[in-house]
Amino acid sequence: MEEVVEVEIMKKQNSPSVSTPPQLQIHSPNSMSFPKSPFGAHFMNTPIASPMKKAIENMFVEVGQFTKFDPQDDWLPITACREGNAYYAAFHVLCSGIGFQALVLPLAFTTLGWTWGILCLCVAFTWQLYTLWLLIQLHESDLGVRHSRYLKLAMAAFGEKLGKILVLFPVQYLSGGTCVTLIMIGGGTMKILFQILCGDSCSLYQLKTIEWYLVFTVAAILLAQLPNLNSFAGVSLIGAITAVGYCSIIWIVSLLRGRIDNVSYESPKGQSQATRIFSVLNALGIIAFAFRGHNLVLEIQGTIRSESKNPSRLPMWKGVMFAYLVIAFCLFPLAIGGYWSYGNLIPSNGGMLSALQKYHENETSKFIIALTSLLVVINSLSSFQIYAMPILDNLEFRYISKRNKPCPRPLRIVFRSLFGCLTFFISVALPFLPSLAGLIGGIALPITLAYPCFMWILIKKPKRFSTSWYLNSTLGAVGMVLSVLVVTGAIWGMVALGIQIHFFNP
Repeated sequence: MEEVVEVEIMKKQNSPSVSTPPQLQIHSPNSMSFPKSPFGAHFMNTPIASPMKKAIENMFVEVGQFTKFDPQDDWLPITACREGNAYYAAFHVLCSGIGFQALVLPLAFTTLGWTWGILCLCVAFTWQLYTLWLLIQLHESDLGVRHSRYLKLAMAAFGEKLGKILVLFPVQYLSGGTCVTLIMIGGGTMKILFQILCGDSCSLYQLKTIEWYLVFTVAAILLAQLPNLNSFAGVSLIGAITAVGYCSIIWIVSLLRGRIDNVSYESPKGQSQATRIFSVLNALGIIAFAFRGHNLVLEIQGTIRSESKNPSRLPMWKGVMFAYLVIAFCLFPLAIGGYWSYGNLIPSNGGMLSALQKYHENETSKFIIALTSLLVVINSLSSFQIYAMPILDNLEFRYISKRNKPCPRPLRIVFRSLFGCLTFFISVALPFLPSLAGLIGGIALPITLAYPCFMWILIKKPKRFSTSWYLNSTLGAVGMVLSVLVVTGAIWGMVALGIQIHFFNP
């Protein structure tokens, strides 16, 4: 259906020789033309509602820089509201950047040791922070096109077909797979919290693990009904506070209790050369997986208005810098303090949270353990919302592309409820999915470490053999090699140690 937007531009006559320009008609949102003279817009009339009128108004606000826009962006949940700022960006990045992966960081130190463990953690932190900076700079091209989704940026850099092949599955896994894992963690922690509060003598009905998964999923679906990503800023703030809270409680309590008995920091002896090599690869994978959220940074930046004097990259980078300063104060004490407290006795399943419950349950007050569990549940609910957003946005995009109108609210509720039900079904049907995290995570690792470097070279086109060209080429190549090695190590681990595959039995 053809849409017509009429924009009347009028100007006062300063002399008889200057005539008022005729009415400007735009017959296609993709082929807009503007008069060369800087006339002021005193009247605007459009027969269609948002997003076209809103987009045109935004262009007149952004004096000196006419950003190219997609009219459908104002109908999609990620970009429907561009009232974000550096504070909101920091909330979103913190909520998505700290997660359950950080709790197993001490496991990497059991293989790498003190020196190599700290060195690898510092290198990984600096590397991923640099690739975050690259993505933020690439969000808005020199031509004014905003790439508010990771997939769109990859298609612009690698081409439509290759971009989808490289990025579509990893991005979908990092969103949907994380939501499935959050249901397992949140539901399982709910069960532990209930047992702590209720006690052994409780006569109330004890819910099964599947039922706790269902309780968590229902809560997540209800919370997911907020209209757009920017409206989740308060939820992300709560998620960020709870993440910092439970991380701080865990490492502070562990340090205060001191080292456990028979703690050891020596690598296991009697291992073959192949076993040691693959253990190192697994440790590198643990460190790499601790830093997450790169698949969401462009979406978060898409909630910030971009103007000529204040492009979106400036407040976004401020928010990211603050968020990662806080993340550093959480991850490094967890990794170093956790390894100091538990050494090689750190549990492989659950990491620091399991260690706190295993070694200090009798020494620590029930209130502290219950509070930690409650914070984990709240953080899981909050993180679920932001990680689900790319998939929910894609569902509405498919509807809008076919119908050329906004997604009705009842249908939006159906979409989000169906997504919650699907993730619940997967968490129940495939409870062994976390055992495959190393394998699938290795496939998704280039999203964080490699692809941003290659996209910078393809889009910015730095001079060949320049410092920028060498740096990004090297980091991109090393990131791809590391991804292959992590996948290889994960496959070896599954073959050597085995994997318990059981369906519908969480």
